[in-house]
Amino acid sequence: NPDKHVIFFGLGFETTAPATALTILQAARARDDNFSVFCNHITIPATLEALLAAPDVEVDGFVGPGHVSLVIGTEPYERIARVHKKPFVVSGFEPLDVLLSIHQIVSQLAGGRAEVETQYRRAVPPGGNRAAMAAMAEVFEPRASSEWRGLGVIPGSGLAIRPAFAHLDAERRFAPSSAASTAVDPKACRCGEVLRGTIKPWACKVFGTSCTPETPLGACMVSSEGACAAYYGYGRLETVRGLTEDGRRRLRTLA
Repeated sequence: NPDKHVIFFGLGFETTAPATALTILQAARARDDNFSVFCNHITIPATLEALLAAPDVEVDGFVGPGHVSLVIGTEPYERIARVHKKPFVVSGFEPLDVLLSIHQIVSQLAGGRAEVETQYRRAVPPGGNRAAMAAMAEVFEPRASSEWRGLGVIPGSGLAIRPAFAHLDAERRFAPSSAASTAVDPKACRCGEVLRGTIKPWACKVFGTSCTPETPLGACMVSSEGACAAYYGYGRLETVRGLTEDGRRRLRTLA
């Protein structure tokens, strides 16, 4: 319908970015004038670098994302091990995958090593997916910076659509207000500290009280994969301090 315009919201790490890139390439070939993409894709290597650059970070090692690594391979993580001296193990998602990955990290720490290993070898090749990376390189370029909930502005951590595809870029075509794209967490939310590993979720005063999976305040509770959501859903009462009786009741039903 020429009277309607479809805007696709491109979101996610390198896991989903190739599909958006291929969609843009297909739209460019079809010369679709009523379709554009609002690109909010982000990248993992720059984010890890920013996390490790924080002065109060307390991270001993990384269980690396198997789905992202399926696309980009393992080479982008080498700097984490070489420069920052942090073990990095790319993991699958089954319980045994995660347990084995943690065992590999602990073994590295015990042996005084910091290397990149792949537990998820059945799916992740060292060089990643060349076709997916080629599509991303053709369509996207790094953003100067991107703003993260809980972490602030991180240079080079996002992707923008290249000028060659400007006619399919919703940002260029419709110029949305930058103020509308800024997400501000409540001051009481300490999600950034949870993400950096400097506090446990229960140290945040709103955890389990005004901030729950049903009424999330911060990014760590918004996502079902977030640290706060995981602690809320699977934590044990003897390890979770400072909850209201309602929070304890919810934990009893979920734990």
